[in-house]
Amino acid sequence: MPTPNPFRRYDETDDADFYRQPRLVVHIDDQAIAATTQLFREYLPADGRILDLMSSWRSHLPTDVHYGQVVGLGMNATELAQNPQLDARVVHDINRQPRLTFEKEYFDGGMLTVSVQYLTDPVRVYQEIARVLKPGAPFITVFSNRLFPTKAVMIWQSMDDKGHQELVRSYYEHSLLFDQIEVLDRSPGGSGDPLYAVVGRRKRS
Repeated sequence: MPTPNPFRRYDETDDADFYRQPRLVVHIDDQAIAATTQLFREYLPADGRILDLMSSWRSHLPTDVHYGQVVGLGMNATELAQNPQLDARVVHDINRQPRLTFEKEYFDGGMLTVSVQYLTDPVRVYQEIARVLKPGAPFITVFSNRLFPTKAVMIWQSMDDKGHQELVRSYYEHSLLFDQIEVLDRSPGGSGDPLYAVVGRRKRS
């Protein structure tokens, strides 16, 4: 009997159909958004080229920090067009085609915000992320406990918050291209949304 694929979804129809309708809403609460912005302030280099992977209509970057270029890659052109922090926009389905259409070592840093649970080939994606990052550049994966249940992969839905942290860390580790990996709990506390992050840096050699 074949082993079930842990990265299958309840809904395996074309993701382009699911994401065709713009969703101009935020997926974490204001306190978690503020914690995300602070995380980006700490780790993403000012004046650098930044990749916002699986982007939408908000990037949550600090508004008082200048970045050389912010490139958003996402599934919905309308959402990307509504994002005032993006300098360039790319509509691209990384589940269908994990290879990113950027030059090697193009970016000084990047982030993937509250969407890692939808990746069906995450290690391949993180290998591609590493390819387009400069050596030593940070990449931040931010996640909470919210999701679209029909599109989140089964392994994610089978785990608790601690399991999610270890799973995301494994994507960096299994890519073999990141080091200085940190697992962070940035949950604001109280009744708000939890917030976690994994940060890794592109290996220098």
